[in-house]
Amino acid sequence: MKYSLVLTVNEESYEIQINPNRTLLDVIRNDLGLTGTKEGCGTGECGACTVLLDGEPVNACLTLALQAHGKKVTTIEGLGKDGTIHPLQEAFIAHGAIQCGFCTPGMILSAKALLDRKPNPEEMEIREALIGNLCRCTGYQKIVEAITSFVKGQ
Repeated sequence: MKYSLVLTVNEESYEIQINPNRTLLDVIRNDLGLTGTKEGCGTGECGACTVLLDGEPVNACLTLALQAHGKKVTTIEGLGKDGTIHPLQEAFIAHGAIQCGFCTPGMILSAKALLDRKPNPEEMEIREALIGNLCRCTGYQKIVEAITSFVKGQ
C-alpha cells in the first residue's frame, strides 16, 4: 500500500506516493534527484546523510520519509541562492575544510542548525554540534576553523 507524502524540500513543494518503509534519504536522492545528501553507513553513525527537518539536523538514513510529511527539509542544495553557494560553504572552501568532501554536506548542515540556533557559538559548542558527523580526512580542526571564521565574519 502506498501513502501520499507531502513535504517541502529546499522551498519546493512535493507530493509523491511512497511505500511506508522508505527513508527520507532514499526519497531525497532517488525521487527528488538531490544527491548532495550522502549515504555513508546507513545506520546513523556517520552523519553523511544529515539534513535539516524543520531546522533541526536529522539522519535521513534513519528517518522514515513519512515522518517528514508536512514538514520542511533543507538539503545542501538548498543553502545557496540564485546559483551561488552559502557563505558557510565558502568558509569551508577557504579554510581547506573539505578534502574528499563526502562528509561536507552533513557537516555544513549540522553547523547551519547550530548557527541558526546560536549565531555566536564558542568553539566547544561548535565541536559538540558536529559530534554526530564523522570525517576521515581533515581531523576536524579545519572544519572548526571554517565555522569559527564564518561566525567572526558575520
